[in-house]
Amino acid sequence: MSQSIAPADATSLPIWCVTPDGFAAAPLPEAARRFADSAKFTGEAGKLLPVPGADGALAGYLFGLGPDGEAFAAGSLPTQIAPGTYRLEGDVPALSALAFALGTYRFERYRSRPAREVALVPPTGADAQALARTVEAVTLVRDLVNTPANDLGPAEIEDAARALAARFGAELNVIVGDALLEENFPLIHAVGRAATRAPRLIDLTWGDPDAPKVTLVGKGVAFDTGGLDIKTSAGMILMKKDMGGAANALGLALMIMARGLKVRLRLLIPAVENAIAGNAFRPGDVFRSRKGVTVEIGNTDAEGRLILADALALADEESPELLIDFATLTGAARVALGPQLPPAYTDDDALAADLARHAKAESDPLWRMPLWQPYTAMIDSKIADINNAGAGGFAGSITAALFLKRFVGSAKSWLHLDIYAWNPSTRPGRPEGGEAQTIRALDALLAERYG
Repeated sequence: MSQSIAPADATSLPIWCVTPDGFAAAPLPEAARRFADSAKFTGEAGKLLPVPGADGALAGYLFGLGPDGEAFAAGSLPTQIAPGTYRLEGDVPALSALAFALGTYRFERYRSRPAREVALVPPTGADAQALARTVEAVTLVRDLVNTPANDLGPAEIEDAARALAARFGAELNVIVGDALLEENFPLIHAVGRAATRAPRLIDLTWGDPDAPKVTLVGKGVAFDTGGLDIKTSAGMILMKKDMGGAANALGLALMIMARGLKVRLRLLIPAVENAIAGNAFRPGDVFRSRKGVTVEIGNTDAEGRLILADALALADEESPELLIDFATLTGAARVALGPQLPPAYTDDDALAADLARHAKAESDPLWRMPLWQPYTAMIDSKIADINNAGAGGFAGSITAALFLKRFVGSAKSWLHLDIYAWNPSTRPGRPEGGEAQTIRALDALLAERYG
C-alpha cells in the first residue's frame, strides 16, 4: 500500500472539513468550535486552522472546503500540516482522500532532504485498495515523466513495461533497432535511427485471449530535439516529458491489471529519441508506413504521430473493441484548451458521453474536440498519400488527430488523447511537474464496462 495511506486502525488526528454553509452544523468538539469562532474561521476555501487540545498539544485541524465543497482542495493539506497520520472528518467529498494522498507526492530521486511523513487513514467505507491502486498508478506516471532523459531513454521505458509484465504475469515482446525494418515498422525506425539509443516497439499482452480486446498505445519519445527542424532552447527545455503518453498508458495498464478486469489488454509503446545526426530523417523524405500509406515529412518535429501511426496500424490489425492512444502530441492543444484540459477525439458518441461523465465524477477533466473531416485537406501531399505536418498552422491538434485516424480502420472504437502530462504550477493534489491525465476517468469507464 502507498506510504501516504495508513492502516484503518492507525492512531490519527482529525481534520474536520467544512463548508461555510455547513460549518454551523458540523459535528465538532465544543472546544474546537469555540476556538474556531475566536479565530474567525468560517470554512473559506483552503483555509487551515490548527486546533489545540486542553493540554496545548495539537488536537487536529479545521479545513475549509469553500462554498462548493471542492474535493481536490484537500490536496493542499499535506504541504501545510505537521508530519503525522490523519483522518478526514465531516461532510467530506469522496475524492478528498485521493486528493490528499496525491498531494503527498514528491520527486526525490535527485535531492537529499528529509521526507515529510504525512499519511491518511482512508475514510470509513472507502475502498482502501482502490485508493492505493490509483495513487500507485499516478505516482508511476509522475516519476517516469519527471525523470530526465539522461536516465530515461527508450531502454528504461522498456524496463518500466518489463517490471509491470513480471508483476502481473503479462507477456512482453520488444523489437529493437534495425529489426524494426525487418518487422515492418519503418516510421518508428526512421524517427529513432539517429539516436545512439536504439528505437524500439514495446508490446505487452495480458488477460484472457477470448476476452474483449482493449489496446493502449502510448507515445514514447524519450527526448525530442525536433530533429533537423530543431526546436528552440525554450521549446526543448521540457522535452523529457515527451514520453508522457507512454507513461500514462503504463499507468492505466497497471490499473487494469491490478483490478483484474475481464479484458484482453495490449499495451504498445513505440519508444524513440528524436535526435540529430547524419542519418536523421529529413524534411521532404517520404516513407511507406506499416499500413502501406506513404507519408511525406513536412516537419521532423511532428515525429510523435509518425511512431504512433505504425503502432496504431499494428493494433488495428486485430480489430480491438477499444483502441486508446495517449500522446503529448501538439502545442496547438495547449493553445486551444491549456495545460489542464486535454482534448479527446473519437467518432464514438456513446464512448465520448461515457468518458465525459466519468471525467466529471473523477475530477479528471478532458474535452471532446471534433474530427473535422474538411481539415484533412491541410495534410494533403503532392507526392505522397499524406503529409505529417498541416499546412498553414491552423487547427494543429485536429489535423494531428486526423493524421492518426488514417491508420485506424478496423477497431470498433478509437479514442485519441492529446495530453500535456505536466503541471506548470502546483495546485491542490497536483504538484508542479509530471502528471497523469485522463487515466482515472478511463479506469472508471473500463471498470464500468468490464468489471
